[in-house]
Amino acid sequence: MSHTHPDADTLRSALQLAVRAPSVHNTQPWQWRVGEQTVHLYADPARRLPHTDPDGRDLLISCGAALHHLCAGVRAFGWTTRVHRLPNPAEPDHLAAVEFRPEPPTPEAIRLAQAIERRRSDRRRYTSWEVTGSHIAELVEVGQSHGVLVRNVGGDYERARLLRAFERAAQDHARDFEYGAELHQWSGRHAAAQGVPAHSAVISTDPTVRRFADPGLPQAVLCDIDGEDSMLLLSTPGDERISQLRAGEATSAIMLTATVMGLASCPLTEPLEITATRAAVRSEVLHDSGFPQMIIRLGWAAQSADPLPATPRRPMDQVIRPL
Repeated sequence: MSHTHPDADTLRSALQLAVRAPSVHNTQPWQWRVGEQTVHLYADPARRLPHTDPDGRDLLISCGAALHHLCAGVRAFGWTTRVHRLPNPAEPDHLAAVEFRPEPPTPEAIRLAQAIERRRSDRRRYTSWEVTGSHIAELVEVGQSHGVLVRNVGGDYERARLLRAFERAAQDHARDFEYGAELHQWSGRHAAAQGVPAHSAVISTDPTVRRFADPGLPQAVLCDIDGEDSMLLLSTPGDERISQLRAGEATSAIMLTATVMGLASCPLTEPLEITATRAAVRSEVLHDSGFPQMIIRLGWAAQSADPLPATPRRPMDQVIRPL
């Protein structure tokens, strides 16, 4: 093994962890190019969803999550990273160049990397067990360490405004034929290597749950009268590409940390995909203090709930190539 660069097997193992990152509709809109001293992340614009993600924001957030997954994965193998974001203005799809330096892993780094294989987007009801203030404080700190603002949407007014934005977005999407056709194209599958599979989608009256095609995941059976969850709203001071990329890195960091804690989580973007509801969230929940990029729902899964299977991923030779 080189003292300045991970060997090929180490890099492939780290990239196998990187592609486990969550992405909008499991589109996996990334390409990795491996050089002699660096690994490069590129957006794959052919995988953008024009009716779900007209601005390409979700695509960049997805790629940011994969970038953080790479850094977290390779850290457990004894390497720290230096990330150059948007290194080439002439190539807007070139999102990051990653350099490596040897550094012994910490127990915390190993736990975070191990969480990659266990993390799932759990759309089922959560129990009424409280997500404590100390849990929330740690998750907020983790997200903010990646350069984003993280707000715990806890007040009754803000929570009601956020849920109303979900309802309005779902209503708008329900009237949009092209959005519906795109959603059906990217969900309800049973054996594909991309898209949201039937076994990951659930029927729910919860306004935060997107109505994917052919949902086949049984809803959690709770002994509680009501479920309970927490909502973290990630925002950035600006709305340029680097802010969206960093929002994805923060999303990954929060969700992996939540997994280490034993929490269930799910990334949510539906009200942020429509101009009017995104503006409402910015005004009524953030009070114009930033640009909303991601909502993460958190809670404790029911002990009786079946474990969620991993969602499929594309073959590695489709997403990695030499520089």
